[in-house]
Amino acid sequence: MNVHFKDKVAVITGGTDGIGRALVETLLSYGAKVATCGRSHDKLYELQAQHPSLPLHTLVADVSQEADCKKFIDSTLKVFGRIDLLVNNAGISMRGLFKELELDVIKKVMDVNFFGAIYCTKFALPALIESKGTVVGISSIAGYRGLPGRTGYSASKFALQGFLESLKTELKDDGVHVMWVSPGFTASKIRDHALNDKGEQQQENPMDEGKMMTAEECAVLLLNAIRKKKRTLVLTFTGKETVFLNKFFPGLADKLVHKFYFKNKELIK
Repeated sequence: MNVHFKDKVAVITGGTDGIGRALVETLLSYGAKVATCGRSHDKLYELQAQHPSLPLHTLVADVSQEADCKKFIDSTLKVFGRIDLLVNNAGISMRGLFKELELDVIKKVMDVNFFGAIYCTKFALPALIESKGTVVGISSIAGYRGLPGRTGYSASKFALQGFLESLKTELKDDGVHVMWVSPGFTASKIRDHALNDKGEQQQENPMDEGKMMTAEECAVLLLNAIRKKKRTLVLTFTGKETVFLNKFFPGLADKLVHKFYFKNKELIK
């Protein structure tokens, strides 16, 4: 697999933590040239300092801002001259019942998870068509099954998957591969920064990430799926089980999901 990515230019949004960082470091180890962005200058500086001699381009950017996305993609093309892979990884989550939710929370989540992917894909698309490259969206089980306390997050991931499925069909004649990935319950750190019903960052992560698939394992599986040009990838047994039940036994899925989340109310508050 290393040979497949050697000297390819990979763009990863949100590469300072979790799956994004694991993708950056794995791709660099495979010999790829990598560009990544994030909102924290300090985290990007630390990432760059860890790989001083490797082809890594970093830029402070907020993907919810169209101008930041254009600047990031333009700077990547200036540094590396091409783009072979775009992974729309940057994302935020939220927890809170809709009846108690400030509407701005949904807007914030949509701006990052959906529009961030829209902006970056739009600006990178000419280069991806030229290279016959790959566009990937990091989705979620919440993009297949709406989850209590995650109305905004589920909406953003359903929207992302719909966009990518449409784009996949549009780009069939251009030779660009499009896929979406649902990591399932992976130690992605996205829950560490989830917004509450007031739009403030949650103080605690209610999930035990020590028992989940690691971000590094997820990155290797994801890159293998990209190499094989898979349509979709759903990771973890729980994730696959949830997608299966929701597709073939939606009523049962409703009952099981309700029981799980309302029995563990810290997951929705």
